[in-house]
Amino acid sequence: MRIWGKVWTANRLVRDMTVEDKSGDTRTHKIFHALDEFCRAFDLSRPIWLDSNIAEFKRHSKTRFGRDNFIDSIDFDYLEIQVIEED
Repeated sequence: MRIWGKVWTANRLVRDMTVEDKSGDTRTHKIFHALDEFCRAFDLSRPIWLDSNIAEFKRHSKTRFGRDNFIDSIDFDYLEIQVIEED
């Protein structure tokens, strides 16, 4: 599974990276692991999954974490994660 993490500010892609996970973990564990990797690389606190994020991710394999998802203040508009390749 490959997951793409992107940080956006003013409709511009500021930072991005992909995480590849070939472990035997469940899809959910792979997504959480990738989100932890993005947060470490981008020096962010871990965002809170709201019901809207869960529903959007289930429908489109993609979601955005904005200011409401972070406890700390952020200097960007949103963090977007997207599954780009599944096993």
